[in-house]
Amino acid sequence: MFKLDDNLLQDLGLGAMPVNEKNKMLGHIYETLEMRVGMKLAEQMSNEQLDEFEGYIDRNDEAGALKWLEANFPNYKQVVADELENLKREIKQAAPQILASSQQAEPQQAASPSSEQPPQAA
Repeated sequence: MFKLDDNLLQDLGLGAMPVNEKNKMLGHIYETLEMRVGMKLAEQMSNEQLDEFEGYIDRNDEAGALKWLEANFPNYKQVVADELENLKREIKQAAPQILASSQQAEPQQAASPSSEQPPQAA
């Protein structure tokens, strides 16, 4: 289907991110995609379908949830693909800001807090 990996980050213009920031970004992409797909599918579900699907989620039955989706929403893979494309477009547009932010965070994480001097009273 699709892979959330370093190649995706390269395609999005985020290949220069520090490794720990890349891992955070991949996690964020996955969570955002999962939420958006869930919301999009939930809009199409009846209350009964929502309850049934949530039952799989509550039981952490990922295989059952996927099987249920395939049976009840055969287009769900297209929904995932569409939402991923939307998300990729948004990330590409924000890539310069994301890169700048991640590169500023890296030196701050390396600096020890004791090296900073508290402000002097006048």
